[in-house]
Amino acid sequence: MPVSKSEFETLYPADFYTPPELLDEDEMYTVYEIARLLQELDPDAELEPQTEDILLDWAIPWIMVHADDLVVAEPRDDDEPGYYGVNTAE
Repeated sequence: MPVSKSEFETLYPADFYTPPELLDEDEMYTVYEIARLLQELDPDAELEPQTEDILLDWAIPWIMVHADDLVVAEPRDDDEPGYYGVNTAE
């Protein structure tokens, strides 16, 4: 159900990083690492599963919106996720 803006003490602009601002162009990242970086956390930070789920709610749409600016690599093993990186091809 919608909530009135007046119920919030502070409202912030929805200003998200671009892939080159967030990711090192020579590195590949999992969606979990991107989720942490979007919250200015270390990519290897330990998180509770519930917290990680919330961060993924931000990371997955971010990846979709920036798909044209990203490259994707398949997982190296069956038990790991895929990887994303900055698309540096011209």
